[in-house]
Amino acid sequence: MSPVGFAFDSLEQVMEEARNSAATTHDHPDAIKGAQAIASAIFWTRHNRSKDCVKTQIQEQFGYDLSFSLEQIRPSYTFDKSCPGSVPQAIKAFLESSDFEDAIRKAVSLGGESTAIACMTGGIAQAFYKNIPEHLTVNARHLLKPALLQVIDTFAVTFGCQS
Repeated sequence: MSPVGFAFDSLEQVMEEARNSAATTHDHPDAIKGAQAIASAIFWTRHNRSKDCVKTQIQEQFGYDLSFSLEQIRPSYTFDKSCPGSVPQAIKAFLESSDFEDAIRKAVSLGGESTAIACMTGGIAQAFYKNIPEHLTVNARHLLKPALLQVIDTFAVTFGCQS
């Protein structure tokens, strides 16, 4: 969902395109809601909304409970590929973070579906912090094929985000 949150200039477009994207691969109401929540959080943070604002909007518009702390759930959190079992956790990892790398570390520290959670958290964190540390991008770029790097770089230039 990260590209959707970066690519469109109105919340209405973000919501519609998140729905369209999720419907093609995860055609379930929870998946569509989760996709829209993540894309909306990215949109809001791109537009300099505070963490408190994002938390309030997510709770009010999508009904996700974000009252827990990562410290509270970490001991008993297990693999849960459902949106209700991963989207709030991804958003909470961002909300408790101090920078991009901290956000990813918090997301991964939960275990469970940590790859997906870290991807969701990372999109929001990138939009909010506007900076991914160079040591992370350099290492990641070495793992990618040239064709994928070209797609990523074109997206970054087109939509004004760091690749």
